[in-house]
Amino acid sequence: MGTTNTRRGMLQGVAGLTATAALLSAARMALPAGAFAQARGPETPKATLGFIALTDSAPLIVAKEKKLFDKYGIVEANIAKQASWGTTRDNLVLGSASGGIDGAHILTPVPYLISLGTVTIENRPVPIQILARLNTDCQAISVSKELMATGARLDSAPLKAAFAKMKAAGKDPKCAMTFRGGTHDLWIRYWLAAGGIDPDKDVSTIVVPPPQMVANMKVGNMDAFCVGEPWNEQLVNQGIGYTACTTGEIWKGHPEKSLGMRADWVEKNPVAALAVTSAVIEAQVWCDRMENKEELAAILGKRAWFNVPPADIVGRLKGDVNYGDGRDVKGTSQLMKFYDQQASYPFRSHELWFLTENQRWGILPPTLDTAATIARVNREDIWRAAAKQAGAPAAGIPAGTSRGKETFFDGKVFDPADPKAYLASLSIKKVA
Repeated sequence: MGTTNTRRGMLQGVAGLTATAALLSAARMALPAGAFAQARGPETPKATLGFIALTDSAPLIVAKEKKLFDKYGIVEANIAKQASWGTTRDNLVLGSASGGIDGAHILTPVPYLISLGTVTIENRPVPIQILARLNTDCQAISVSKELMATGARLDSAPLKAAFAKMKAAGKDPKCAMTFRGGTHDLWIRYWLAAGGIDPDKDVSTIVVPPPQMVANMKVGNMDAFCVGEPWNEQLVNQGIGYTACTTGEIWKGHPEKSLGMRADWVEKNPVAALAVTSAVIEAQVWCDRMENKEELAAILGKRAWFNVPPADIVGRLKGDVNYGDGRDVKGTSQLMKFYDQQASYPFRSHELWFLTENQRWGILPPTLDTAATIARVNREDIWRAAAKQAGAPAAGIPAGTSRGKETFFDGKVFDPADPKAYLASLSIKKVA
């Protein structure tokens, strides 16, 4: 099914919230004493995990390549490439027993949208849980070379007149993202709206799978896009467009992808869930070491994984950003973080921001009980047990579930204690 939100789907989603809550509550199992003891092997040696060809899938790929899944008893881990986020959603709904997948490298809001039935066929809720965050930062918004003369960078405002001129000439300005309600959709919407451009009125936002972004920009199918790496760097390397800004410039240290697993799989296999998470956390620690970046780029570039030149990957892995418009900055803080700076921990406050932004754009209802929903989807308890089992650095383990207030590039502040005040401060939105 398409990911475009419809009023009918939203109303059905609202009607299904009560049923969803019951399903999620049933799926959320309590951690029995000693259930995660290292001496006990996982209930199953198998786990099928989907991934999209994006640099932030690295922890899953490294855990497979370095046999970290094997180390924790998941000796039949299958890391399966997905064609799009829509395919990932569909395969999560199916589950591995029906030819789908047990879990995935996934856009952080999507486990919520699937669990609530917002983006599934017939709006059927399928409980998904978040076991870890996979990374922070290192996505980007790129613009076609034809619009480089506008000077649009972190401030998107210079594009407003250009887009208006295009519309007056009968051309529909198109801004691409990867999934309705997902991270890339929310980043490009925030960026446009901060510059006075209404993403629902002044442009069309279209869905394009990450690996197809560059090819579509090349043939003129879109004027701007938001996606993860290596596709922004590849665009610049091919001279097709330029990076207006990285998403870390919009919100420094922002959460991005997550490790999501079907809740019924976690309930049936709690020790295996711990094992999968432990392997991923250990891989994240490896991915963060600067001395491993060249090898990481070589691994990801393999035909079996991304099938792209490592040169399209390694620069931004190290924080070297060639924007393609004359800015070429080395050693920035915009490199992807996998475990460092508490990047792996799934802060509940961050997931509240994603839910709030989906309410902002009419994807989720304003009446959603966000606190209860987060409590059912977010499994930070499993993450903490896995970090301990993996011997992960203590600095990456926060004391609480909130990172506190977050400040964006335009001065807006999200206080997880008062999301309604944040919504009220935003001038362009769908909610009243």
